[in-house]
Amino acid sequence: MFLAGFVDAIGGGGGLISLPAYLMAGIPPHFAVGTNKLSSAMGTTIATLEFARSGYIRIKLAFFSVIAAIIGSSLGANLALHISEYYFRIILLVVLPLTALYLLLNRHALNPKMAESNQLSASQVIATLLISVSLGVWDGFYGPGTGTFLILTLVGIAHLPLNLAAGNTKVINLTTNVTALVVFLMNDKVMILLGLTAGIFSIIGNFLGASYYKKFGSAIARPIIIVVLVIFFAKTVWEFLD
Repeated sequence: MFLAGFVDAIGGGGGLISLPAYLMAGIPPHFAVGTNKLSSAMGTTIATLEFARSGYIRIKLAFFSVIAAIIGSSLGANLALHISEYYFRIILLVVLPLTALYLLLNRHALNPKMAESNQLSASQVIATLLISVSLGVWDGFYGPGTGTFLILTLVGIAHLPLNLAAGNTKVINLTTNVTALVVFLMNDKVMILLGLTAGIFSIIGNFLGASYYKKFGSAIARPIIIVVLVIFFAKTVWEFLD
């Protein structure tokens, strides 16, 4: 949980590490997901506070991004009732390696496009909200890699500075984690004591990850995100062939 929290704070995708750990421990899938939401939410809370303290979160932008993500997540959950994950996995088999290749070849892919103090343009705000809705749909439908995709698209498409993109990502991830956690708690699918214990390690990992991010920025975010994409691709291939 420490490693998952550390990775998640920097580049997202911590769930690709923590959820398999619960499953390998023999915990039933629904309880594994619910318990993971508890420990992840605890860690993400700390990372979000650290990013806020560093000035990486703009309240108005984060507020509307959260609303957009919740709307998208609701749509995604309903979409899951009608469309098979199979088609989304096929898309991932193409998107993931292309994204990793883009990051490997473009060393400036995660560099800030503008100074942090500059005013955001209308096009940046609109793009951010559209991304929040779109990846909210993804998170509601399938979920894995949402944090990583948020950072990449907020920088690459919305052209937000890396720090602001990372801060906004944390707020959205925290919202979706807490929302999902409430659902699992209401259905008694959370091993609370285990989740709280794992959450302590997640908190430590997220705190150190946020500290490392503040110190090294894109220099550490880029390799972490590439590793997450590789793990995600391997996981997707495994599930597709299974």
